Amino acid sequence: MKNLLLNAWMNLMAPVKNEKGAQSLEWLGLAALLILVLGIVSTAVSSQSGGITGIIESIIEKITNMVG
Repeated sequence: MKNLLLNAWMNLMAPVKNEKGAQSLEWLGLAALLILVLGIVSTAVSSQSGGITGIIESIIEKITNMVG
């Protein structure tokens, strides 16, 4: 009976301990987030005539207005 319960426990826990799929999903999520951030930055840079300095100044101004 002990061996039967032990085998049943091992069959239930084996898929839970396999983290290769979860790790792959985390890396895909990070890659998607990086692509999203790069897309947002490239869109913001291309639409601004002042370049990066203008973007940073507008971000600081907006944060200052939010804070008070």
